Amino acid sequence: MKLYTKITLLTKLACTWCIVLLCSLNSWSQQTDSIHISLKSRTKKTSRIPEIKANITPYKPLFMTVGGSGMFNTSSTVPKNATVVPKDKLLSILKIYPNPVEDQLNIILSIGKDGTQTTIKIIDLLGNEVATLLNERLNAGEHAKNFVVPNRINPGIYFLRVIAGSESQVKRISVL
Repeated sequence: MKLYTKITLLTKLACTWCIVLLCSLNSWSQQTDSIHISLKSRTKKTSRIPEIKANITPYKPLFMTVGGSGMFNTSSTVPKNATVVPKDKLLSILKIYPNPVEDQLNIILSIGKDGTQTTIKIIDLLGNEVATLLNERLNAGEHAKNFVVPNRINPGIYFLRVIAGSESQVKRISVL
């Protein structure tokens, strides 16, 4: 029994010594850390926002350019009674009143060319034609038209389609 105890004690010492020796050799073979810790604050790099260089004209809304003043109307030199109609436009609807409509509808429109076939239709929400208010040739200039709303039109939301030549415009109206 004594021999067994001596061998195990020697074995324990030898194993411990080997472990210590191997661990120290392993730590000697490792390289030093390449991380450098600094207490100084780094200066942040400022990133430049790229500039887009293009020949783009700024957007200027045409809201309230026909007389009057509004929040989008910027120092315009348009007289109050003048109408602004681009030269390329064949049709421009200037005013539809009253909206909501009860029994009579008034439309002020401007035609750019003499003898233009003009059609004014009332269309429901599904795109079905409900009534044709006008279908005739109109001369160039500003026209004020008055129409009696047909009795067969039920109260609701409709669209007014104005077609002049190859151009058309659609406006929303409410019928009471």
